[in-house]
Amino acid sequence: MSAPERIPPRSVTPTDPAAAELLARGELTVRGRIREASNAALYCTVAHEDREAACVYKPVAGERPLWDFPDGTLAGREAAAYEVSRATGWDLVPPTVLRDGPYGEGMVQLWIETAPGAELLALVDGEEPEPGWKAIGFAEVGEGRTALLVHADDDRLRRLSVLDAVINNADRKGGHLLPTADGRLYGIDHGVTFNAENKLRTLLWGWAGEPLPEEALDVLKGLRDALTPDGPLTAALTPMITPAEIDATRSRVNSLLGSGTHPEPGGDWPAIPWPPV
Repeated sequence: MSAPERIPPRSVTPTDPAAAELLARGELTVRGRIREASNAALYCTVAHEDREAACVYKPVAGERPLWDFPDGTLAGREAAAYEVSRATGWDLVPPTVLRDGPYGEGMVQLWIETAPGAELLALVDGEEPEPGWKAIGFAEVGEGRTALLVHADDDRLRRLSVLDAVINNADRKGGHLLPTADGRLYGIDHGVTFNAENKLRTLLWGWAGEPLPEEALDVLKGLRDALTPDGPLTAALTPMITPAEIDATRSRVNSLLGSGTHPEPGGDWPAIPWPPV
């Protein structure tokens, strides 16, 4: 009698409801290290029952201490960013969980395959951006020459700029933007977020001072309700970030609703991360 044919495992997509369960319960197998990362980041596969996927595992043991983020962990903040993203309904952060792994507790996030050719950032000559683009600022490009750094006037980026304002993202670089073949856009690397002090540092300043879209206001109202002391988002964030950071997140949501506008750069913190990509 011949052996039964092995059915290959099914892969999951970021929008698959089973993705988070797979990441949380599956067996992690380390395949290699992502050398570009400043902290330990391991490329893995995760398998559970009939499902399998590629993922990134960032163990807490591989984190470098940050003087301006003394509380909590990078991994906890990464998982918290996913929970806030999920609560918006925009799903801008790949499925992410906080769990134990081969090197201890860490963040496990679904691997995202990007689509080439999706232009979201550019350096252009001139003082003003072309239609369809938003100005970020001027950058030195060598030999004393400057160029205008711009980002696309894209609804996906605008949503991400709102999420970044809520989670107080201190490091939104171009390399953290992952467009996919199905037209979605994901943001990654949220280890320096949720600080109780204002540290928003991003490339997505193109809408600074402009009125927030109705869609964004509706999402912020939903976050406000979910962030009450006994709200579901507060409960989800409590194991991941500190009470002070949750209070500050609640305050930022209320401030955005109160102003009704996209935030503008402050003077106490560099507004644009360096290098920008």
